[in-house]
Amino acid sequence: MSRRIDALDVLRGVAIMGTLGTNIWIFTAPGGPLEFLQLGGDAGVVETFLRFLANGKFLGLLTLLFGVGLELQHRSALRKGLAWPGRYLWRATLLFVEGALHFVLVFEFDVLMGYAITSVIVAYLVGRSRRAVTAWMVAAGTLHVAMVALTTGALMMTGQGGGGTLPYSQLGWLDQVALRLQNVVLFRFELVFIIPMGIVLFLLGTRLMRAGVFEEHGAGLRRKLIVFGLGLGVPLNLATSFAGPSWFAVDRYLLAPVVALGLLGLITSIVLGMRGAPGLLRRGITDVGRTALSCYVFQNLAASILCYGWGLGLADRLDGLRPWWVPVAWAGICLLFMALSSLWLRRFSRGPLELAWQWAYQAPLPARQT
Repeated sequence: MSRRIDALDVLRGVAIMGTLGTNIWIFTAPGGPLEFLQLGGDAGVVETFLRFLANGKFLGLLTLLFGVGLELQHRSALRKGLAWPGRYLWRATLLFVEGALHFVLVFEFDVLMGYAITSVIVAYLVGRSRRAVTAWMVAAGTLHVAMVALTTGALMMTGQGGGGTLPYSQLGWLDQVALRLQNVVLFRFELVFIIPMGIVLFLLGTRLMRAGVFEEHGAGLRRKLIVFGLGLGVPLNLATSFAGPSWFAVDRYLLAPVVALGLLGLITSIVLGMRGAPGLLRRGITDVGRTALSCYVFQNLAASILCYGWGLGLADRLDGLRPWWVPVAWAGICLLFMALSSLWLRRFSRGPLELAWQWAYQAPLPARQT
């Protein structure tokens, strides 16, 4: 059991740092999210390859892990004889509120709001029959593929995605907040993809958990995931990354989740194959996984301070060194939060946002239930 939990913590840590591997290209672009909405059409070969390494893959991995977490919550409720989904809906509400605050105050492309909505839907499905769950997965998957196809067709007909020339990195913090509120539909449009994709990946995560993918006896299943996800997904994903902006939706929302399955199988196999005490790197990644919510929010805040004009303003100052300085910034932020999370966990059992979140979750409960 402890090894399975270790694997989940490592996977969460990798997924959190991997999402920054995608987001860092947004923070370091002088045009910020508006430049990102041009879908990387002006990126050179090196930058396109570096973006390929992270784009969508760790979003997919994190989504699978949210499904695993939902399955664990469902099991816990059954063991305790509690109604389901019951108070899980309050958890989802808190997640949505936290995501909304993160969107308004920190980052345009927050995923927590999408996960909150998806978790409510999946909470009513997780205990149903295999046939019913399969039907939902097929329906949501079909809808998702259709939307990706329509988006791809539209991009092919109209050219690369829209964007702007607004010097976003030079705006003050309050101006950025106002811009997010004024363009809430534009910046929240990704939820159209995240929710149906999330339904499929959440439910797939619950099935993989039940199939023992995190246990020693799940080696065969993990090998299949590696072959499918990395053997098939990586070459196709690499091809769409270089195929141009019109293939953005296929690249990020169809093929990247396939690669995420391979990463889940590979990382889990590596962790389960390790013997002896964890080394410094593994401990750091594990601690990020244990404080995943805090690290997700704070790494975006750190990147904002590093890149935007109301902070250090490096997006403008180092634009001439792009793309080379971008992975250096990513590595520096990751090392910072690996160190901070490890130091924090020496005194506390949860991350700072996790502690606040747990208090908010338990606050409405009678004293005997906390």
